Amino acid sequence: MTAQAVADLVGGRLSGPGGVVLRRVRAIDRAESDALAMCTGPRWASALAVTSAGAVLVTESLADAPGPPTRIIVDDPARAMTAAALAIHPPYSPPRGVAPTARLGRGVVLGDAVAIGDYAVIGHGAVLGDRVVIGPHVVVEGGAVLGHDVRLDAHVVVHAGAVLGERVWCQAHAVIGGAGFGFLPTAAGHHRVPQVGGCILGDDVEVGSSSCIDRGSLDDTVIGRGTKIDNHVHVAHNVRIGERCLLMAGVGVSGSTRVGDRVILAGQSGVIGHVTIGDDARVGAQAGVISSVNPGADVSGFPARPHREFLKGVAALYRLAPLVRTLEAVAKEREDA
Repeated sequence: MTAQAVADLVGGRLSGPGGVVLRRVRAIDRAESDALAMCTGPRWASALAVTSAGAVLVTESLADAPGPPTRIIVDDPARAMTAAALAIHPPYSPPRGVAPTARLGRGVVLGDAVAIGDYAVIGHGAVLGDRVVIGPHVVVEGGAVLGHDVRLDAHVVVHAGAVLGERVWCQAHAVIGGAGFGFLPTAAGHHRVPQVGGCILGDDVEVGSSSCIDRGSLDDTVIGRGTKIDNHVHVAHNVRIGERCLLMAGVGVSGSTRVGDRVILAGQSGVIGHVTIGDDARVGAQAGVISSVNPGADVSGFPARPHREFLKGVAALYRLAPLVRTLEAVAKEREDA
């Protein structure tokens, strides 16, 4: 794309030559002469001054700063870069049709323009919507339903009866609708409790690599519309997660937990079962939630508590550490007295 075309696409104001051809997007400190970069604020002004980028997305405050002659002035360079990157680097679109090595069971329903990769297995009675993309070695078990524009990358497993809405994307090795971790302890050992509920992913849900979302035991496990799940996340049986949530790497959510809309669970945080996390709450990295969290609350630490309270506790601990030897000496003097 030319710089002028990018400016038109993102609704920006072009400054400098508009005929510069841009073939890629790059970070500002590693951009080449055919690359589009962005400068999000004054802290990157020094990088802007020396970059080799063919064009740079900048805010109005950097419109006249030293740097490449071609720049595109926008209100939000990061948002503009997202749009430009999608145009310059469009997503890979595999050839449509069914690979000769794929296996389709009886009664499979295929929508228009589907793409099914090598060695994929589609079980009896599964339903695939229009433009569904199935990667190599994917398994979609019988009775599963995939909405329009679903994408399953290599080695994804969608278990029987799971329902995926439109534009759901599951990255490599994700497992959707597997049996939950439910056992009945007895004197003879742990007996598995049948997991007969469903697993439902709403429209525009994304699931990262090696993440697992279990089916419900009696109820359904539900992931709300627009929620994004990172790699290595586990969502247990009967969990219900609201819309537009973010679950980051290594998060674990125990069974029957309820998570509201727009909640953020930061990396490696864990949530005990049968609690509720209210709308717009944020749970800090590695926090352990063992009780319900109010809507809009920010919590961190273990056990998770209001973020400011946790920071005060940590600060007090560090202030106490240098006094430990003095306190021990005082205690010893009292014992010896």
